[in-house]
Amino acid sequence: MAAKTVLNYLPRKSVVHSLTGTTKLAFFLCFTFASMITYDTRVLVGLLAVSLVCFKLSHIKLREVRFMLVFMLIFLVLNNLFIYLFSPDQGTAIYGTRTVLCHLFWRYDITAEQLFYTLNITLKYFVALPVAILFISATNPSEFASSLNSIGISYRVGYSVAIALRYIPDIQRDYHNISQAQQARGVELGKSEKLWTRLKNAVTILLPLILTSLNRIDVISNAMELRGFGKNPKRTWYTHRPFRTADYLALALGVTLFAVSLTVTLVCGRFYNPFI
Repeated sequence: MAAKTVLNYLPRKSVVHSLTGTTKLAFFLCFTFASMITYDTRVLVGLLAVSLVCFKLSHIKLREVRFMLVFMLIFLVLNNLFIYLFSPDQGTAIYGTRTVLCHLFWRYDITAEQLFYTLNITLKYFVALPVAILFISATNPSEFASSLNSIGISYRVGYSVAIALRYIPDIQRDYHNISQAQQARGVELGKSEKLWTRLKNAVTILLPLILTSLNRIDVISNAMELRGFGKNPKRTWYTHRPFRTADYLALALGVTLFAVSLTVTLVCGRFYNPFI
């Protein structure tokens, strides 16, 4: 059975996949900036709704991006935990009031302001993640390279990014194949072994994986050099597509969301304060 991959392009017949790479890149940037500049809960909830709708329209299943979701949740929990450990009164400093709900120990109190601040941090993660996953999973690497080139970035850089994105599934597939070969030779990597033993045995995969990767890099670089890659200042793209109505609508939506977020931030401030 084929190895499951992460950070991989998942082809589907959907509205999101039909958009050009340039549109998806522009929408991703506008949406990311819109979520970065504000901590206003009302704006974040609206952005979250748009993000979930986009994810639904892509026809990508949650189980297909489960690894990224789990990784994000672990990082989110650790981030919120460390924020509380090092700055338990950050919410109080931001909102200007202190409503103690429960005293834990020493200087650590659970306050309504800190919980509300943590809620906003969590919302920002859930707002950005679906769109980030869509951008990676719904954009063909070659089309992504052409979109970078279309906004003025050198095609050499764009092609390098495309190769890197294509290379991620290859590394995962090589790791899976080498792991299966090592287990066939008696190197135990299954869940029945202790974690430390599995980690030590996993090291035996690294050397053949590195050698395989270096060999593939050498083959690709030689092929590109023989074909005169980088000789001309410009190039055409096989995957480049013209803009359609859906692209203009998506761009308008991205710009509108950014404008709304920026306007609310300038008029009302970065933080919505319900404790006043």
